[in-house]
Amino acid sequence: SSQTEQFDIFYDRFLRSDLGKIYRGVPWDDLVRSFGLKESKKGPACIFSPKGKLALMFLKHYSGDSDRSLMEHLNGNLEWQFFCDIYLGRDRLTNFKAISEIRCELAKKLDQDKVQEVFYKHWSPHIADKHSLVMDATCYESYLRYPTNIKLLWESVEWLHNLMGHLCKEVRVPVPRSKYLKWQKRYVSYSKMKRKTKKKKRALTRSLLLLLSKFSDELDRLEAQYGIVMTKDQYRRRATAKKIYGQQHAYFYRGIKPKARIVSLDKDYIRPIVRGKETKAVEFGAKVNKFQIDGIGFIEHLSFEAFHEGNRFQDTVFKAQRLTKVKTRLAGADAIYATNKNRTFATRYNIRTDFKRKGRAGKHEKQRRQLANAITKERASRLEGSFGKEKEHYHLKKIKARTKATEILWIFFGIHTANALEIGRRMAREALQKAA
Repeated sequence: SSQTEQFDIFYDRFLRSDLGKIYRGVPWDDLVRSFGLKESKKGPACIFSPKGKLALMFLKHYSGDSDRSLMEHLNGNLEWQFFCDIYLGRDRLTNFKAISEIRCELAKKLDQDKVQEVFYKHWSPHIADKHSLVMDATCYESYLRYPTNIKLLWESVEWLHNLMGHLCKEVRVPVPRSKYLKWQKRYVSYSKMKRKTKKKKRALTRSLLLLLSKFSDELDRLEAQYGIVMTKDQYRRRATAKKIYGQQHAYFYRGIKPKARIVSLDKDYIRPIVRGKETKAVEFGAKVNKFQIDGIGFIEHLSFEAFHEGNRFQDTVFKAQRLTKVKTRLAGADAIYATNKNRTFATRYNIRTDFKRKGRAGKHEKQRRQLANAITKERASRLEGSFGKEKEHYHLKKIKARTKATEILWIFFGIHTANALEIGRRMAREALQKAA
């Protein structure tokens, strides 16, 4: 009985913490079913249950720790272990890469719409004003060095040279001669220059293009002559290097700006997203169009390609209505959404917006302006504030995932960890009011 009392005290204290509020705000059983997770009956048993795997993703975004640091803290924190559905006792977890493996497993099974429906069903009793929504888009940046054409070319040259050396060693033939060492020194000295002249930039770019072409041709020759079979990742990177060469060659010699510009050899899916901000004209990462209902945000569209969020207004309204099963009456969005097409759509379906009025003022202009100001205040404070909160406090400032699928999962759990904490706080307030 003393153990039961101690557990009750521990559980009560746990639920009062922010982590406990997230625990209350997540529909664990439905979430496990939506991901299709089951206990593995073959091979070595995983220490984390299906619920524990999902909890680990919430915990990562709540703590903001790296995988290594998260594993270290998990070893010594009973509340974190309870949250992740494990009890280690005197044992210790040492393989921090297990977190990355779990992330990859979940990324393959993520169905955003299905999981968001599960969340909404659980959160619906704690969400008011389902007929009104606000929407906006933001970019969640990838952890990426700022790309320049010369950096990109050098990374491709360096990787192809290392691959060529490795393959030549395997088939026991000498590495083909090149001026790699000469241009390596020149690239290092160019990188250290404070003032990079056009003349030096052009000379270095021309030479790197020649080296990239030569190394690519030599690898094709080695593959054909010796029947070398490379790994899937090596073939993918070689194909990316060839695309980089084609884009940069056309831009350097003919001035053709590349479409779907590649900015990273490792992350070939990343594209430059032109934002036009004062501090950051261009961002590199996933662009997300979000809508918010009573302060709870949901993803409407996520893409690594640039898109015009103004064209997503109608899709956002329809998606919100499918989710809530309630007709949208109020919609807030910034000026970029205020196209003639969207105005016509809003008028046809009797949706009040905060778009700037066109033409003469009507009879009820004062009331219309008051409503528009209230909608704008909601969007500017809660929705745009949530972007900064998620980036600063939920591990979405620079996303360090290595693949496209895991980056999408990273963003998804970061957004919904913030939602789960807000819902948990509302549940706690409602419980206090009932008790009072």
